[in-house]
Amino acid sequence: MLIFDADDTLWENNVIFERVIDEFTGWLAGPGLDRRGVRAVLDGIEAANAVTQGYGSKVFLRSLGECVARVRGRAATDGELGRIAEWEAAFTGSRMELIAGVPETLAELARRHELLLLTKGDTEEQQRKVAASGLAGHFRAVHIVPEKNVATYEEVTREHGLVPEETWMIGNSPKSDILPARSAGLNAVFIPHVHTWVLEHGELDPADARVLRLEKFAELLRHF
Repeated sequence: MLIFDADDTLWENNVIFERVIDEFTGWLAGPGLDRRGVRAVLDGIEAANAVTQGYGSKVFLRSLGECVARVRGRAATDGELGRIAEWEAAFTGSRMELIAGVPETLAELARRHELLLLTKGDTEEQQRKVAASGLAGHFRAVHIVPEKNVATYEEVTREHGLVPEETWMIGNSPKSDILPARSAGLNAVFIPHVHTWVLEHGELDPADARVLRLEKFAELLRHF
């Protein structure tokens, strides 16, 4: 059984957030706080909001509003909130930018193995992305969860009657894809992405033989 992450494993995701953040920090930076300082404030707000509100573009846009208030020392004005609302369009497109090699690699893997999709975030938003990707037909099931932790992987393992030693979690995030999957007894494939969200970083054990490290998605065909 191969379990796949979605965002930044099958399609581009965080690069969209980074483009908005680049525009946002340029707009908000001033004499008292440069781009890097604004980004540090935003990162702190996002880390706190992820715990209480979850993930996705809606939470992200609210975090931008909170960042304006924090930096300005006052509530965001209607004009400022209007500017933030304009960035919503970046997340509502009907087309997904698939990562190189994904369609053909998934098609071949689906002929050899059973596949699951496991993604976290806002349910409606993730469902839209899965549908727009055109990839849903490759998976036995699609799971959209608020968080990916050890309990999540244990629940998916029970639900599908998986054998942990014969199951692989494939993703780009050490925090959400690799470390909790390994703690749940699964194998893992780490495919790093240059734009992985800073809050998804984590330290992997270089001596862990049950973590396969690949550079490109298409390399999966050499191993599975």
